[in-house]
Amino acid sequence: MVTVEQAEKLILAEAKDFGTETIPFENALGRTLAEDIKADRDLPPFNRVTMDGISVSYAAIERGIQSFKIKATQAAGDTPIDIDHPDECIEIMTGASLPSSVDTIIPYEHINIKDGIAKITTPGAQKGQNLHLKGADKKQGDIVAGKQQLITPALISVAASVGKTELLVKKLPRVVVISSGDELVNVDEQPSPIQIRKSNSYTIKAVLRQYKLEADLLHIPDNPEITKGKLNYCIANYDIILMTGGISMGKFDYIPKALDEIGVKTIFHKVSQRPGKPFWFGKHENGVLVFAFPGNPVATFMCLHRYFLPWFNASQGLADKQPIYSVLGQSFTFKPDLQYFLQVKLSFSDKGQIIAEAIEGNGSGDFANLADTDAFIELPKGKDEFKQGEVFRIWPFKQLTV
Repeated sequence: MVTVEQAEKLILAEAKDFGTETIPFENALGRTLAEDIKADRDLPPFNRVTMDGISVSYAAIERGIQSFKIKATQAAGDTPIDIDHPDECIEIMTGASLPSSVDTIIPYEHINIKDGIAKITTPGAQKGQNLHLKGADKKQGDIVAGKQQLITPALISVAASVGKTELLVKKLPRVVVISSGDELVNVDEQPSPIQIRKSNSYTIKAVLRQYKLEADLLHIPDNPEITKGKLNYCIANYDIILMTGGISMGKFDYIPKALDEIGVKTIFHKVSQRPGKPFWFGKHENGVLVFAFPGNPVATFMCLHRYFLPWFNASQGLADKQPIYSVLGQSFTFKPDLQYFLQVKLSFSDKGQIIAEAIEGNGSGDFANLADTDAFIELPKGKDEFKQGEVFRIWPFKQLTV
């Protein structure tokens, strides 16, 4: 049996680059950028007006001119209109390109317009005010977004602004989620009193979809020959196998033996943790990784977030996320010498702290609590008393909101 820290290290050591592919930028949200995006021209590409008002030559203001004849009106997208005399101005709108004959914008709030004359009513104008100068943000050829980052809505905006209609992104692994056991029936079936529906597979599939991973689903009955055949098929057709159930020490848990027979090497089996102690991890000689989670729903959910998702981020080349810590909201006791992942509800204190309130539930089969909780708090082994106010790492599975 390995510790949580050892299991994490062994799994991350198997991080793998699956290559790259080019996709339309509007479909790239949530993927990992695999190239630098560069500006195709200066940003902004012209001297851009940032407030509605009038454009004037500051030299005229220095000469004491306070009233200006409005020569024309220029909207955003219009060809710039130059003035011919110092006492002229152009009424101009936000986003317009600054004419070369003027250099300062006086906003409407500081002028009075009557009979085609704009009079400055508020002194103190500064030369070049209310302008976003050409190339102030980036020069042509500058990197506007670096590779190895998650593509967000803001990054989509950046790509659109530089005309990058296709993006090179990291390829995603081919994933299959396997459930096992004759006690499981389809979700649209009515289970007998001794059967349950296949919920774990859909839970995993839903979590993976948040990371743009579309997993196939497969069910294996409690039959050693069928188990071996199905696993052989998956080894040949997928990069990652995620299993739920069938890895404990029961008489009908055929999966560990079948994995061994088809050439999947055990890297570890059992982790000193609760829930999820029977967690199994292995690798086939062709590089396919197998994450075999316990069948209990909470254990599966925890192992997915604690082990698989960090592996996935590492394989995508994303930088390590900073750990998130919270303050334990009440004292808690846990006697077994295991790392304990306690379900918690999160809130924020008026001091900016994240507060974790324990929702203990009824063990790793109590999946209903997951809908009402926000994270797992990781309580280290080696102690059994955890005091209110102590700080521990959390693994959120919901977005933190105020």
